[in-house]
Amino acid sequence: MYFKLYRDKENQWRWTLHAVNHKKIADSGEGYNNKADCEAGIDLVKSANGSTPVKE
Repeated sequence: MYFKLYRDKENQWRWTLHAVNHKKIADSGEGYNNKADCEAGIDLVKSANGSTPVKE
C-alpha cells in the first residue's frame, strides 16, 4: 500500500491511499490548506495500519 499526496484543482492538499494493485481504497475526504496538516492526516491513518509509504 502507499499514500498519494497531491494538490487538487482548488490548490488544496489531499491524500489517497492505494492498495498494492493500485486501486484507491481511502482518501482524505477534504482538502487542506497546509501540506503539514494533510501529512498529519496521513499520520493518523498510518498509526492505525503500520508504515505505509507516502508518494508525492
